[in-house]
Amino acid sequence: MTRSAPRPSSAAASAVMKGNRGRDTRPELLLRSAMHRIGLRFRKDHPVVVEGVRVRPDAVFGRAKVAVFLDGCLWHACATHGTVPRSNTDYWVAKFRRNVERDRRVDEALRGAGWKVVRVWEHEDPDDAASHIASVVRTRTGMRRGPRTASTDQS
Repeated sequence: MTRSAPRPSSAAASAVMKGNRGRDTRPELLLRSAMHRIGLRFRKDHPVVVEGVRVRPDAVFGRAKVAVFLDGCLWHACATHGTVPRSNTDYWVAKFRRNVERDRRVDEALRGAGWKVVRVWEHEDPDDAASHIASVVRTRTGMRRGPRTASTDQS
């Protein structure tokens, strides 16, 4: 079943929607920079196929089998910051619900194949999120010490 988007409510709304990036958003760049700064190395936007589901996490740690997704508050219905546009409300409510359902299916498929899924909200502090991700990767790879941090990286 194909779902078609409703007509834009205005030329301005159309321009805003066309301007939304699919990757390399500011929150993604901040998170990736924070992860890199503490020594994490990963693949970005790397395809992972499990149980017939093809997904492109925002960061992939292949050896550790950790998939990181940075979820936007609007698109993934954040309970704290998510809003519903006033125009075409029925369409957007259904769209956001489908996004959340897809996220759950992806999480389930990855976990079923032995992956650890880490979801970060765009409003979370990038340094805190990077530290959490480092902890998960360290646990999954059996590293005794984690990647270096700013406090231990003094020469």
